[in-house]
Amino acid sequence: MGTLEMVLGIIILVMSAIIVALVLCQSGKDKRLSGAIAGAAETFFAKGQSKKRDKILSAITTVMSFMLVVLVVVLYIHIAA
Repeated sequence: MGTLEMVLGIIILVMSAIIVALVLCQSGKDKRLSGAIAGAAETFFAKGQSKKRDKILSAITTVMSFMLVVLVVVLYIHIAA
């Protein structure tokens, strides 16, 4: 296994772990179950901040997921060549 494959493999593993963490940090669409588990009673003022945070986390997750797919395809093409 070459150096490039190893570096890309490590980057893919780290990005995968970050994506999992980002998804877990987002609040769910269904507030009933997630609110009961987390015990999160949002106040009137914190509700807007939570939506903004979820929007940012969602955008970062989307970008990182796209980058992960591109890296996997690049690694696959490099190994197949």
